[in-house]
Amino acid sequence: MYNNIPNQGMRSIKAILDRESGRFHGVNFEVKSFETRYLNEHPDIRDFDVFISTGGPGDPFDGIGKPWEENYFRMLDDIQENNHREDRPKKFIFSICHSFQLMCRYFNIATVNRRRRTSFGVFPCHFTPEGAADPVYEGLGDPFYIVDSREWQCVGPDHERIKELGIKILSLEKFRPHVNLEQALMSIRISPHWVGTQYHPEADPDGMRVYFAEEDRRNSAIAQHGSEKFFNMLDHLEDPDHIWLTNHTILPNFLKAAVEELCLEKVRA
Repeated sequence: MYNNIPNQGMRSIKAILDRESGRFHGVNFEVKSFETRYLNEHPDIRDFDVFISTGGPGDPFDGIGKPWEENYFRMLDDIQENNHREDRPKKFIFSICHSFQLMCRYFNIATVNRRRRTSFGVFPCHFTPEGAADPVYEGLGDPFYIVDSREWQCVGPDHERIKELGIKILSLEKFRPHVNLEQALMSIRISPHWVGTQYHPEADPDGMRVYFAEEDRRNSAIAQHGSEKFFNMLDHLEDPDHIWLTNHTILPNFLKAAVEELCLEKVRA
């Protein structure tokens, strides 16, 4: 979903997959990447067990009427159809940031709109009661720390539709009593096999340092948030209970659950 724009996200995701490969039941991961927005590449879901749909950047509506989005949503249709079948192994999917916004559009469960100003940095995030009990967050405290990078947001959840679909809201944007704005959705469980996060669970300290090594990005962040907040964020990159812990918890928990269920299904077969 990067649309051929350089970023640290893919490096971070691949680093997690490399680190976790072989850890769960001795299962090694075979990984293939697809340029969905830029080259209209899409996997055949029959060839893969787990799908990680990445962040952007960009407008989550820019694909309307374009072949890549039609094909992407068709892929989601295929995954949903597969997972409703009792005679097929389930497909697991994790949607990050830009893909989270597309997911909210796909299910029509919230309003997707542009923020008043870009959010970027390391922030505390709190669980909902459902999130506190969700296995994807096992091992994290409340609050846990996230890298949040977005110009867009998902707000105004349609609670009736969410209940109808059996979706669970796992976390919300940090509460700001001094700001008269609705808290955005930050993570959702669509089903036992599909999780989405507005933030970047793959983000790591190395990637953040590389990102801010560029003078324009560093100056832009300081201009928006102030130098004290910016350098405080950099200081916290080394804290083992901040984004390092998030990086070593959320996607690994998701992968562990996928491997365990898929291995169990193979034993039953």
